[in-house]
Amino acid sequence: MAEMYFIEPENTGFLQTLSPDPVLREVQIKKIAIDPTLRKWTFHMQGQRPGTQAFWDDLGKKIAAAIPEVDLVEFTWEQPSPEEAYMEQVLKGFTPQPVQYSPPSSPPEGRPRRNGRRRKLLQESINGTPRPIKEIQEEERGVMIAGEVVAVESRLTRSGSTVLTFAVYDGTDTINCIVFLEEGDELGVKKGSWYRVQGSVQYQSYDNQLVMRVSSLAPVDPPQPLKDNATAKRVELHLHTKMSGLDGVIDVGDAVAMAASLGHSAVAITDHGVIQAFPEAYWSGKKHNIKILYGVEGYLVNEEKGRSYHVILIAKNRVGLKNLYRLVSLSHMDYFYRRPRMPRKELVKYREGLLVGSACEAGEVFQAVLRKDPRVREIASFYDYLEIQPLGNNEFLLGTEYVRTNDDLVAINKQILQLGKELNKPVVATGDVHFLRPEDNLYRSILLAGHGFEDAERQAPLYFRTTEEMLAEFPYLTPEDRQQVVVANTKWVADQCEDLTPVPQGLHPPKIEAAEEMLREMTYENAHKLYGNPLPELVEARLEKELNSIIGNGYASLYWIAHKLVKKSLDDGYLVGSRGSVGSSLVATMCGITEVNPLPPHYACPKCQWSQFFTMGEYPSGPDLPERECPHCGTPARKLGFDIPFEVFMGFHGDKVPDIDLNFSGEYQAAVHRYTEELFGREHVFRAGTIGTLAEKTAYGFVMKYLEQIGETRRSAEVNRLVTKITGVRRTTGQHPGGMMVVPEDMDIHDFTPIQYPANDGSSGIITTHFDYHAIHDSLVKLDILGHDDPTMLRMLEDLTGVNVQEIPLDDPATMSLFSSLEALGVTEQQIGTPVGTLGIPEFGTPFVRQMLIETRPKTFGDLVRISGLSHGTNVWNNNAQDLIREGITDLSNAIACRDDIMVYLIQQGMEAGEAFRIMEQVRKGKGLKESDVVLMKEHRVPDWYIESCNKISYMFPKAHAVAYVTMAFRIAYFKVHYPLAYYATLFSIRAGDFDADVVAGGERRVRAEMAAIEAKGNDATAKERSVLTCLEMVVEAMSRGVTFERVDLYRSADRHFRIEGSSLRPPFASLQGVGVNAAAGIVAAREGGEFKSIEDLRQRAGITKAVIETLRLHGCLEGLPETNQLTLF
Repeated sequence: MAEMYFIEPENTGFLQTLSPDPVLREVQIKKIAIDPTLRKWTFHMQGQRPGTQAFWDDLGKKIAAAIPEVDLVEFTWEQPSPEEAYMEQVLKGFTPQPVQYSPPSSPPEGRPRRNGRRRKLLQESINGTPRPIKEIQEEERGVMIAGEVVAVESRLTRSGSTVLTFAVYDGTDTINCIVFLEEGDELGVKKGSWYRVQGSVQYQSYDNQLVMRVSSLAPVDPPQPLKDNATAKRVELHLHTKMSGLDGVIDVGDAVAMAASLGHSAVAITDHGVIQAFPEAYWSGKKHNIKILYGVEGYLVNEEKGRSYHVILIAKNRVGLKNLYRLVSLSHMDYFYRRPRMPRKELVKYREGLLVGSACEAGEVFQAVLRKDPRVREIASFYDYLEIQPLGNNEFLLGTEYVRTNDDLVAINKQILQLGKELNKPVVATGDVHFLRPEDNLYRSILLAGHGFEDAERQAPLYFRTTEEMLAEFPYLTPEDRQQVVVANTKWVADQCEDLTPVPQGLHPPKIEAAEEMLREMTYENAHKLYGNPLPELVEARLEKELNSIIGNGYASLYWIAHKLVKKSLDDGYLVGSRGSVGSSLVATMCGITEVNPLPPHYACPKCQWSQFFTMGEYPSGPDLPERECPHCGTPARKLGFDIPFEVFMGFHGDKVPDIDLNFSGEYQAAVHRYTEELFGREHVFRAGTIGTLAEKTAYGFVMKYLEQIGETRRSAEVNRLVTKITGVRRTTGQHPGGMMVVPEDMDIHDFTPIQYPANDGSSGIITTHFDYHAIHDSLVKLDILGHDDPTMLRMLEDLTGVNVQEIPLDDPATMSLFSSLEALGVTEQQIGTPVGTLGIPEFGTPFVRQMLIETRPKTFGDLVRISGLSHGTNVWNNNAQDLIREGITDLSNAIACRDDIMVYLIQQGMEAGEAFRIMEQVRKGKGLKESDVVLMKEHRVPDWYIESCNKISYMFPKAHAVAYVTMAFRIAYFKVHYPLAYYATLFSIRAGDFDADVVAGGERRVRAEMAAIEAKGNDATAKERSVLTCLEMVVEAMSRGVTFERVDLYRSADRHFRIEGSSLRPPFASLQGVGVNAAAGIVAAREGGEFKSIEDLRQRAGITKAVIETLRLHGCLEGLPETNQLTLF
């Protein structure tokens, strides 16, 4: 089977975002064939090709450029097959023959009567015997299957009908079922539901896959769940989840749910060397009302590089949990050698509060018994309890030196049991569980095959057993001993353990003395400076509401920390941009954490503090207010405010943990990290850890590799099902790009999580949390100190021009015109290839956003904020606002753009604030509207198009984030208009790695020729070449505006930054392809020692390679320089 899969996109309108050509409104995508090996997408289009082949080739290039994972795009055009056309027409009017049974005279209670087409398809029941799906290998009619729905997709056809595809799995195989629905019909088929399905099986021509064309289906009850009928039930003490790197295949939530459903009182989580499943296990335990035993299967060593043995550690109490965290940290930080090893001396030191079990056949007790070690009693005496396991777990030992038959395995288990009796230590029967039930062993086989194991399909029975199943594994023991090891002793272990919480609940912020008083004082001091004393009622009410929430919930220290970090950066000359919704907080504005002012648009006099607010949506933003002088003192008023509700940041009740994300200059990020450590101490600041899991694409590769290894093929539906079973398995660990976790001074990191190096690589010196930061970010303060180019660019522009970037007017007409025309640049579309002037402007320079600008022609700052919101949302612009604007139903200023828009608009319509907030939250999370919401919105005169738009949205961007981004972008655009040399010097310095000084030195003709050469490669162009192409587009724009470029010069060029020389730019050494940043820095440092005597002298003093020398030579940098020092003697 080819390594290829198919998707049927629900959103087919994304092609229109790449080209405004009206032909794209009429086309329909049937499917997209994805070949991950060739990085190729093939669009299977319905009908005959409209337009020219050149048009579609160009569109393919745009798709490849927009999607980094795609190198090649093709379009194929297909007429509907006779079967498809026939089926769609027939199904519209087809009435199935009545099934041969007597239906009930009325529908069951709670199930409404069905009518029309839906009634014909969806039956109460279907008689007959279902076929095993695996037996269905060719086309046939009248087939019935029964099973679980494991995937559901739907797409709209051009005729208005819906094609519903759902995959059914019956335990033998999976098959896709297809049904056509009339507009408005809804079958209610959902993932996880069970059905009998009847229809005809046919091949699909485009992928040669068998599918079932559904004629009828009926819901059925799922099979009876597994039961544990024992009066006294066991406890599983040895279980691995997907966090047992590339070994376990159990979602921890499924394991906990199964144990609870069987009536077990507890279940242990004991992953290999890690405990990253603990947080999710805790919440699953709470959900299913079952005790979680928090443990690990560690790698015990007697000496650092000696042989390791498996050992089980389970925390009995809070002391034990903290010691477990310490041991996991030590094993990763100090003793990692291929795996996280745990020296016995450290285990002895931190043993308090822990139960130590002897583990599986890889444990030292089993090995001592196996090898007849005379020290076996001494070895076993170290443990609190001993383990034995079903014989099948260890049958792989048969035929080895010590195990000839099953009797030998029986003898080992009996000897371990006897050791327990002699040493008065409990012996427990465990499953070493790696998958839930016997049939799930396939998933682990796939995982191991992908990991390189050639015998992966031969799995030991490492499944979760009921009490009866486990008792049946030990027929060679007396009934009393069986009951003891399976039930009584496992419950004894569980009873030793308290109910524990792996991560302390509630936020534990650093304790900063008088933070509450300092925050309140600073807030009011700056508010009075801006708005006077007494404050306007609107401002006073907003500040009190926020301060009560912030201080009342213990978040004052978090605000104070953010204030200190931003102040440090500003004092050192670097602006800071806010991210997320922190700009929704007026207190954050008054404390200098964010520049975004969330009050309604208003005037504020900087001299006498007069103010005037506009609270009914009269203006989209403060910068869009008309110029006005203060009516009291004549001073030009400041124009502020973006109308952002505080609730977006901390919830309607103000009790949500504030997430303050900040964009620092990339050049300054490391300095801020160091400052954070200075503030709190290195032992209290750690990088936010992440867990890298098996993604769908990689999981697909694992499935295909396994099938190839065993010489089998499977239907695509079954392949996709198998992919879902191994997706999410832990592969590695990493770090958040800027997240810092701060531990309060009176607590220890091990009160919350172990620590480790990212990917267990200590070379960087970075220490991360062992738990993924998502699991602990509500318990510890997480500071998002991210690196970003915008603050770096603005610092460079400020240095080059002397312009204070914070004083740039956000209503500058020339700058505003860039977003809708080229007038301010003095160039034409023919010269630069686009009708808007935003090439190189953050947020607005991509083809996608430029197309939005072309369609909307924004005129105000508020419009730009809306564009930012629309471009960052999901299903907010495409197939939503874009269509509404094109059809003239609404315009840019009224379309839903940011999540905050919904709440503000509904309140303006008269809706109660709590209801408006609730609806906003539902919509921005992609949950749509309830029927009651629609009724409420209509009562408040909300138009139908607005309601429909809400129901299409999947994700929405916060307005505060959009405002912060647009503010930075507008300032950079200001320099593009008014200080072009400084702008291009800064832009190309940031992109020096993509700038090709050799090409640019050849002039505009050479640049355009290089662009044409890259474009001619189409999808064969590399990612690097595409980046170079984007940079060359900006070079052409600069040249069209009269900017000239000099050659790189050995003595005049900088290492990374472009220099302004008159009306020209001098490229740096790093802009020569082949001269890296380190080589460039080496050349600049070396010339501090005087002129170079020769090429040999340059190479030696700068420490650069022959390849770099050749690059410099070819560019002309070395003209007049002799080859060697010897020539200087004459």
